Amino acid sequence: MCVLVASSFTCVLVTSSFTCVLVALSPMRVLVASSPTRVLLARALGACSTPGCRAVLGEPPDVPPTPPTLNQEQWLLFTQLFHHHHAAPERGAVLAPDGSTVTLGPLFAGMEVGLKRATGDGWPGPTPEPPVDALYAVTIAEVLGTSFLLARHGDSNRATLGPGGCWDDVDDPQNYTLLGAPSPIPDALANGAMDGVLLGARLAREPIPLADLLRGYYGTGNGTEKGRPPSSFRRRDFGALVGPGKLEEEVTAMLRVLRVLPPTRELLEDVGPEEVVAIAQQAARDFTEVYVECPAIVPRCMWGARPYRGTPRPLTLPLDSVYIHHTSTPSAPCRTFAACAHAMRAMQRFHQDTRGWDDIGYSFVVGSDGYLYQGRGWHWVGAHTKGYNSKGYGVGYVGDFSATLPDPDAIALVRDVFLPCAVKTGRLQQNYTLRGHRQMGHTDCPGNSLFREIETWHGFKMDTSPTDANPEGPNLEDHQPGQILAQLGTSLDTSLMDTSLAGHEPG
Repeated sequence: MCVLVASSFTCVLVTSSFTCVLVALSPMRVLVASSPTRVLLARALGACSTPGCRAVLGEPPDVPPTPPTLNQEQWLLFTQLFHHHHAAPERGAVLAPDGSTVTLGPLFAGMEVGLKRATGDGWPGPTPEPPVDALYAVTIAEVLGTSFLLARHGDSNRATLGPGGCWDDVDDPQNYTLLGAPSPIPDALANGAMDGVLLGARLAREPIPLADLLRGYYGTGNGTEKGRPPSSFRRRDFGALVGPGKLEEEVTAMLRVLRVLPPTRELLEDVGPEEVVAIAQQAARDFTEVYVECPAIVPRCMWGARPYRGTPRPLTLPLDSVYIHHTSTPSAPCRTFAACAHAMRAMQRFHQDTRGWDDIGYSFVVGSDGYLYQGRGWHWVGAHTKGYNSKGYGVGYVGDFSATLPDPDAIALVRDVFLPCAVKTGRLQQNYTLRGHRQMGHTDCPGNSLFREIETWHGFKMDTSPTDANPEGPNLEDHQPGQILAQLGTSLDTSLMDTSLAGHEPG
């Protein structure tokens, strides 16, 4: 069941009985009415409190009295989860079973539009001028246009998108904290907006009970499903649904609506029509680059990383190489957030405690749950490919791919999303070289099957052998004093773990 933590602004959707998005306690039945009543309750509690959303969906219904199944504290939290906080947009975040964090307001607003379109109940509602697509208006267009509009009026360094955030405990999450100064669209709100569009469109085509819709979309997190939940494909599916130009078109239309609404008229009084279009173009372009064209990367704090030992060494970007690995141990792909987070912690413990390294060696790790996991990350020298750690990123697939391949989706995540994103964002040179770990050292990594696969990828180059000269010298750069002895003392039994990195020094 869903655990709602009354001391925080969160509802955690790590649930094996995913009967609705906000089942707080076992006896609670707040959302057992029809699906339209559920989304209306969300709007009554503040899920659609912005001027543009009200112009599209109308004024919200009255807030109902506290249900008898909830005490006052629980009901207060319920209202806080749905209320839009301009100064703290991360409030109302929930942790979904796939490990992503989602803000509820745009999710429920999008589902309300979908249900109204499907049933025709009270629809169309208010018709703003100029006309807008209600599904995009209440989920992403208003907040996206407003974010970039505010950046124009204020500090040019003001954040317009992001940041991500982390829960305080991956096994018992209660509080969600952003990883930087908030913008109007932190990652959780972007996820909620994309989900609102996707699920609203789904409901408009085929109205189904919300409990079934949400359970089918987010999964249950208990490992019983076959394959990934649809929520882990949100970036791909949102990009496919929106298509080129659609997001820009809807942001432009919503800014024109905001120009005539009394609460927002002042924001746009000195913004001409051409500048409105320019703002919408930049907003759509930046959102697409961050949330559609680039992959979701689970930050270290989200998978429960230990601190880095010592002082990390910065990379000089853009890098010119990428080295593909498999972890070998764990030998099985991880297919859920919980399994992948556990694998990350296990690898980090082994690299730090047994090998004596400062941190997990890889730059990034690829799960079969649809996500990349941050190791050393974009900016710090890793310990993945002896002699070349400052030259390129080390990307490791969780699993042993000597005889089998990663899932097609996991292959495409790196080949078609991660690598183009790294180039576009200036972290990887456009003419980068991609190689398997075995080309750079005496190892079978990344396994015969995966190596044959990456031979077909853009940038692959078959010109290096393990006997090539080491351009970086002895390369003990990841060791702190005393750690070399720790590595020399590694026992034979523990060396069986993470064999893809065995036999080379970190750095």
